[in-house]
Amino acid sequence: MCSSDLELARTFDVTSETIRRDLTELQDEQLVRRVHGGAVAWRPRTSVPELRVREGQNADEKRRIAAIAIAEIPERGSILIDSGSTSFHVAELLDRDRDLTVYTNSIPIALSLAQTERPRVVLLGGTLRRRTMALVDETSVEQVRDLAVDVLFFGCDGMTPERGFSTPYRSEVSIKRAMIAAARRRVMMFDHTKVGSDQDYRFADRKSTRLNSSH
Repeated sequence: MCSSDLELARTFDVTSETIRRDLTELQDEQLVRRVHGGAVAWRPRTSVPELRVREGQNADEKRRIAAIAIAEIPERGSILIDSGSTSFHVAELLDRDRDLTVYTNSIPIALSLAQTERPRVVLLGGTLRRRTMALVDETSVEQVRDLAVDVLFFGCDGMTPERGFSTPYRSEVSIKRAMIAAARRRVMMFDHTKVGSDQDYRFADRKSTRLNSSH
């Protein structure tokens, strides 16, 4: 239920400015969430565990998703693989005989692909985020902005019909949006646990990005 600033001011016999200040403090403590004209009860986001934990969660489902997604990989050309546990399975299932260049910001994916002579691997630069084992900062964003790849494989931490695809990491919004812009074809991959999860930062809208989803 939403309570407006004016209703709260009348109820507590204080000014609207006092209510707005107090609501801001309560939001900082994650007790309420500010909305236009008032506030609603805080709706906690689903916690996103570290990559090493996620790799063991729903592993069979993620492998099935990856097995479907790799049908989008061209015989030759370039692909961009975002960090994430499902994306890692895409790299593991990749046909190493294809004439491909793979761009990625994921340390585990680069290490997996480094075990064979093919494909050509380009590791994007940036600052390491240990929780996701991904290189993410303005350096990697600028590199991606200069790319034009055939297919992007990427994931999300949350997906709802209303807000689209989201992540709890503000620093990943820019690189995900740059990846979307750099790809001629995009394959979004997510397992059932992401559906209905609404994380803090939206990076893509299903209606505006023409995504081919695998889930």
